[in-house]
Amino acid sequence: MRKLVLFSHISLDGFAGDKNGGLAFLSYDHELQQFADELIQTVGTPVYGKNTYNLMAGYWPTMFDNPNASERELAHAKWVQEVPKIVFSTTLPSADWENTTLIRDNVTEEINKLKQQPGKDLVIFGSPGLAKSLMNLGLIDEYQLTLHPIILGEGNSLFDGNVQLSKLKLLGSKTLGSGVVTLHYSARE
Repeated sequence: MRKLVLFSHISLDGFAGDKNGGLAFLSYDHELQQFADELIQTVGTPVYGKNTYNLMAGYWPTMFDNPNASERELAHAKWVQEVPKIVFSTTLPSADWENTTLIRDNVTEEINKLKQQPGKDLVIFGSPGLAKSLMNLGLIDEYQLTLHPIILGEGNSLFDGNVQLSKLKLLGSKTLGSGVVTLHYSARE
């Protein structure tokens, strides 16, 4: 059975993006890139909310025509183009990015069907609004977080509002040279 995993970069005060949704606060270096590359190897289906989907769909396909794109960027663009993707949205009119399925309703039923399919894990990339909804439905099986050594004070919170109390089990952690701490939790105690 596949798991639904949330992968998110967060600030020390729990923000997954600055007040404009940006990620300029990330301490992204070779070591963090290597961690992300290893995580990608576990992904069978990327899962997005509408905003993250629009960002990804607007960015990665442009790498093929970008003469300055690195070999790594081109390889990731190819992977993300070809892999089956899911976007959850009640307002998105369509999901036209290659190999993307739009799910509008019956979220719990659809996630459970996807978990029953063979293959690698379903991984939510960022998408804090979707992540909060799925947390509250009890659908997230694991959390892969990178905790960055910065306090933003405001932004797009991953754990605000009506997020329910959830006890987690630490599966692993690692401190990177930049001060970033990777945290891997199971949602099942």
